[in-house]
Amino acid sequence: MTARTTRRTKTAPSRIAAVGAIAVAGALVLTGCGDQTKKDNSGTATNSAPLFSKLPKAIQDAGVIKVGTNAEYAPMESTEGGKIVGVDPDLADALGKQLGVKFEFTSGSFDGLITAVNSGRYDIGMSSITDNKQRQEGLDDKGKKLGEGVDFVDYFTAGTAIYVKKGNPEGIKGIEDLCGKTAAVQQGTTYETALKDQSKKCTDAGKKAINIESFQNDTEAQTRVKSGGAVAGINDYPVAVDLSNKADGGKAFEVINKQYDAGPFGIILNKKNTQLRDALKEAVDAIIKDGSYQKVLEKWGAQSGAISQSAINGGK
Repeated sequence: MTARTTRRTKTAPSRIAAVGAIAVAGALVLTGCGDQTKKDNSGTATNSAPLFSKLPKAIQDAGVIKVGTNAEYAPMESTEGGKIVGVDPDLADALGKQLGVKFEFTSGSFDGLITAVNSGRYDIGMSSITDNKQRQEGLDDKGKKLGEGVDFVDYFTAGTAIYVKKGNPEGIKGIEDLCGKTAAVQQGTTYETALKDQSKKCTDAGKKAINIESFQNDTEAQTRVKSGGAVAGINDYPVAVDLSNKADGGKAFEVINKQYDAGPFGIILNKKNTQLRDALKEAVDAIIKDGSYQKVLEKWGAQSGAISQSAINGGK
């Protein structure tokens, strides 16, 4: 999962920059059991799924929603045996049953997802993406226009977490303890922005700046912490907890305290794609109501991120 809570979460801050070219990885998965599409005598697509009629005709005809993701954030999305698995693919499967179409996931770089969605490469992005005003409006963390913004359909909530080597050899208790030390993070995430903000607070207080090491993918950041090259890493809370529980059998990392700065994760869409956006919101609310949403979160140990109702552009 990096606000990927899991807040890969955070300002133009989160794990998604509105710029950058996307390098598509090989991992792809078709999820969703609901493609019950048929054609009537006029050639029009019909489907018995509850919300199929809400979808744009192009999606109805295709029977597929193309999803861009960055499958490096277990338990939210990761690759196992060549298949993309986790909270997001399983939620997409539940959404597919409501909408009557399949969700086709392709993994690429996180910081290129907004560009890829707005260019039409993908219909949506679903990758533990923190919903905030900067991303909605296409701004960087200083308010400068970077490109087109996106709409969000919020479906989860998560905060930031600090993880360190098992035993916490540097005695890190919070982000303020990183002044003058090295911290590792994935580039383009809200966590990277959070570290920059904290570094300024350090220097304003007469302390040394944080040495921020930003990596193309989160695995590199984790390796840096594990090797001792960085005293801490920053990630989404669910991702950090999963990492601390599973890496080297739970012997590699530990999470410092609880999550902070919690905010919504959202499915991203081109702002012109309002019909699909509204259909997805209805579908999220439907799976919350029928209980399938909670079952997915319980399966992956992500219940702390549950919401009671979806929202459009609910991030601040």
